[in-house]
Amino acid sequence: MLAPTDQAPGHARRFLVERFRELGIAETYVGRVVVTELVTNSYKHVGFGHIVVRVLPDVRDGLVRIEVWDQGAGTPEVRPENHEATSGRGLLMLAQLVQDWGVRPLVEEGKVVWAAYAP
Repeated sequence: MLAPTDQAPGHARRFLVERFRELGIAETYVGRVVVTELVTNSYKHVGFGHIVVRVLPDVRDGLVRIEVWDQGAGTPEVRPENHEATSGRGLLMLAQLVQDWGVRPLVEEGKVVWAAYAP
């Protein structure tokens, strides 16, 4: 569980590396990029409540699933490529790195943004 601050992405990366170690996954680069993007979006665009990060193996297809839960109601969307923009490229990049990603709204409040990829 993380506070929605600029410290959250670093804490999330350290958690991911430790979780990957527990799962026997040596390569952490893509996972660190993914969790950084998802957590950064949570703290920048929601900015309240708390952020929960989960890293789960999906034994059915050999993928790892990274989930970030926050209390925000908004749904993240991939923006079209814009060479003039100074931000807003994160989800576009993430979509190129993972096999699948999506958003699951929660009944109680908030959403889970997830990404799955083969490490």
